[in-house]
Amino acid sequence: MDQRQEILHEVAVLRLAGRAGSARIVRLHEVYETPQEIAIVLELAAGGELQRVVDLQDGLQEVEAVQVMRQVLEGLIFLHDHNIAHLDLKPQNMLLTGNYPDCDIKLCDFGISRVIRSGIEVREILGTPDYVAPEVLSYEPISLATDIWSVGVLAYVLLSGYSPFAGDTKQETFCNISQCTLNFPEELFDGVSEEARDFIRTTLQTDPGCRLSARQCLEHPWLSFKTPLLIDSLSSSVLNSCIESGVFSKENSVEREQGETQADSSASSLETSSGSCSASPSPSPSPISSLALASSTYSRSQSTPGSNGVVCGRRSSHPLINAGVAVGVAEAVSVSSPVSSRHQLATMLTSSPVEITVDRGIIC
Repeated sequence: MDQRQEILHEVAVLRLAGRAGSARIVRLHEVYETPQEIAIVLELAAGGELQRVVDLQDGLQEVEAVQVMRQVLEGLIFLHDHNIAHLDLKPQNMLLTGNYPDCDIKLCDFGISRVIRSGIEVREILGTPDYVAPEVLSYEPISLATDIWSVGVLAYVLLSGYSPFAGDTKQETFCNISQCTLNFPEELFDGVSEEARDFIRTTLQTDPGCRLSARQCLEHPWLSFKTPLLIDSLSSSVLNSCIESGVFSKENSVEREQGETQADSSASSLETSSGSCSASPSPSPSPISSLALASSTYSRSQSTPGSNGVVCGRRSSHPLINAGVAVGVAEAVSVSSPVSSRHQLATMLTSSPVEITVDRGIIC
């Protein structure tokens, strides 16, 4: 396929995404064609490529990598729902709508994407060496699962800043890919959760049939926000954004002492019953433009001698921050007053060991 055909192919994909209103695909504005060339006008991606951020930071914090991967997979799900394999997923083909992390991520560059049809085999050698799947190298049929291999490589790169299969030569890289020589050096993955490593392992399967689908990737524990994240992972800018946007605000307290549960009668009270919990709708926080907990509430548990607290039927030996859905505390649970300053927040967070459990997500 020559360059002109690749551009026309990309235009077709972008027009499809535009008609469907996909928020994770770069928007096409205009197409201008002459006998000699084709010019396409895309929406402005002021933040440039994601690769620039990865290079500058030598990888991303895990909480940031989770958010990036979720947005990438949302775009990939759209493509796969329309039987389109991107086939060149990499940070260079992911655009930032503004300054990182105050931005969204959009997929671009669909020149070598292919429509996967049942009963029609596609065999081509294409893609970027570090991200290409084993079946491409062995000239086996390409499928939607080919993109999932690239997703696994992308996760590894975002977390470590390095490619998992890079060799001194292109041939050595291809050999590492074919053999799936996968390691997690501690100097690169120190502090990275086991869920993240498991996600990478389950996507980097040499047999395409053993890989997760794009939707299953999004439902993996690492990306479904069921992984405890240390408070240290949150940067100063993230905490400031949470305060300024009103994400941290007052919510009703839930206390359980001597086996008895007391719930506040306010509309935002949490209710516990048979190991489950529900929360009445609370006012939505104002939009925020930085990585922050997807919740309009902030709460922390306080140790109370002689009490035994349980929320949602789950127990924990550490105080927790509630991220919109109660996840369980030790001792008793009480909720703070509105946090009015960073100093106040820092005092609250550092007064005792704190972890975050995110059950609903992180938004950017």
